[in-house]
Amino acid sequence: MKEYRTKTCNEIGLKDVGQKVRIAGWVQTIRDLGGLVFLDICDSEGITQVVTSGKPEEVDFVSHIPTQSTVTIYGTVKQRDEETINPKIKTGLVEIRIEEITILGKRTLNLPFEVNTDQEVREDLRLEYRYLDLRGEKLKNNLKMRANVIQYLRNQMISQGFLEVQTPILTSSSPEGARDYLVPSRLHPGKFYALPQAPQQFKQLLMVSGIDRYFQIAPCFRDEDARLDRAPGEFYQLDIEMSFANQEDVFSVIEPVMVSTFETFSEKTIVQKPFPRITYQEAINSYGTDKPDLRNPLIIVDATDIFQELELKAFQNQIVRIIATHDVADKPRSFFEGMTDYAITKLKAKGLAWLRIQEDRTFQGPIAKFITEEAKEELLRRTNTKPGDCLFFIAEKAGIVEPLAGEIRTELGKRLSLIDPNTFAFAWIVDFPMFELDDKGKLAFSHNPFSMPQGGLEALENQDPLTILAYQYDLVCNGIELSSGAVRNHDIRIMVKAFQMAGYTEEEVKTKFGALYTAFQYGAPPHAGIAPGIDRIIMLLAEADNIREVIAFPLNSKAQDLMMGAPSMVRREQLRDVHLDVRMR
Repeated sequence: MKEYRTKTCNEIGLKDVGQKVRIAGWVQTIRDLGGLVFLDICDSEGITQVVTSGKPEEVDFVSHIPTQSTVTIYGTVKQRDEETINPKIKTGLVEIRIEEITILGKRTLNLPFEVNTDQEVREDLRLEYRYLDLRGEKLKNNLKMRANVIQYLRNQMISQGFLEVQTPILTSSSPEGARDYLVPSRLHPGKFYALPQAPQQFKQLLMVSGIDRYFQIAPCFRDEDARLDRAPGEFYQLDIEMSFANQEDVFSVIEPVMVSTFETFSEKTIVQKPFPRITYQEAINSYGTDKPDLRNPLIIVDATDIFQELELKAFQNQIVRIIATHDVADKPRSFFEGMTDYAITKLKAKGLAWLRIQEDRTFQGPIAKFITEEAKEELLRRTNTKPGDCLFFIAEKAGIVEPLAGEIRTELGKRLSLIDPNTFAFAWIVDFPMFELDDKGKLAFSHNPFSMPQGGLEALENQDPLTILAYQYDLVCNGIELSSGAVRNHDIRIMVKAFQMAGYTEEEVKTKFGALYTAFQYGAPPHAGIAPGIDRIIMLLAEADNIREVIAFPLNSKAQDLMMGAPSMVRREQLRDVHLDVRMR
């Protein structure tokens, strides 16, 4: 059988000088210097420079090989001259003098873009020709990191006594927060499977089965819109569930795993260990979001009561939030006006007021004349500000003011360079509300419907639903939600009552969650779990701009696979097999 290589492109060094070797890879660049031709040969491990021996026929042949063709090269390793050493690559001290070169796979089409360069390429092109894009060093390194991190996480869980169990991909549809992907059944006309949004019910059933500690590198499928940190269609999570466990048990398992993983695969510093805990309400009030970036030191402060007493109509009957920025006296007026323009044009806010604190402790800004001396002193006290600082004011209705203030806080942090890019700031967000009002004003689950309410059945029966908290928690890092979890509802009475409050009858619960409904009546253990998102973990570790940079073959922002042409039309025969007739609206 023909031998293609004896060494990878990254293995060759001074120890091999004088030795005969064979390498194989892609022709990355060709430099024709007349009597000599130099080629950079690239494989999955690295780059090696090869050079012709000077024979005219060899020079002619080599100089006409299309770049990105695959070749195998046999030759002698030589030490480079001092002036030709390349310190940027591992093999930069040596080169291979070509004695034999064979084209294995010739490129016959024009390249849609230059491979492995720093030039900007449209993402749609990159995704359509992903197999070319993946030849680049950056994406290749991201995939290697992904593989190593997944293996590391798997070993971490096994070392803590967790059993890896695979759960089904074809399952039943259930209301779990996002749209399902449906798969029609051939054998059962009119019925559908659903791809799992998460292994939620299966992992809880494993707890009932007596599998004390379960984990899985689980694929999850949700028909959701894309974001920079969310891939449409499918994603992967480290799915975890524990029997006879509470919230603290989950934290004690997963926090060391996160610390170890991030410290192993990144040189960045973790700001605080153990991770701080912030209640959901505190996060909304102080940061304007339930996934705050704690690298940003800015805090949102409430000032509603102060402005109810002032003659500033735009702020009356509104919730007023303040963000204090410190030591910004050197900023020109255009900085403050630019923030106002950002709030109005980008965030669609009604406005953004600001006050700069002068050396004599007076206010300067658009609303300064409305601020009484008493109000000024209270604002300075409440925000702990001094001359040279500035206050930004957001006034809106409840439910609108919080996310607006959060966006302003984030933008100020960026424009003032307050966010340290060399750190990871983790936090646990706890005590989520059990219920919320949906767009129609009806009671709905605010988080995971299978969560245990704090106070149990008594709280569900006697408390205002909107004041009931749940044993639900998120792990956030640098403004990204990494994990979501909860102590599960394992009591059938509590489960039925909670779903009834959200508008489901017991019969509907029995139908939609039949396995859980029945299983919980066979002695279910208390259990809790969490599911860190693997794609997001890799995205943070790789410092990627968006999540598609750490996925081998991602869908684009419109949930399309431009390379494979999915979603696509199918033949009528295929539709008939699954008893479907498609009508275009």
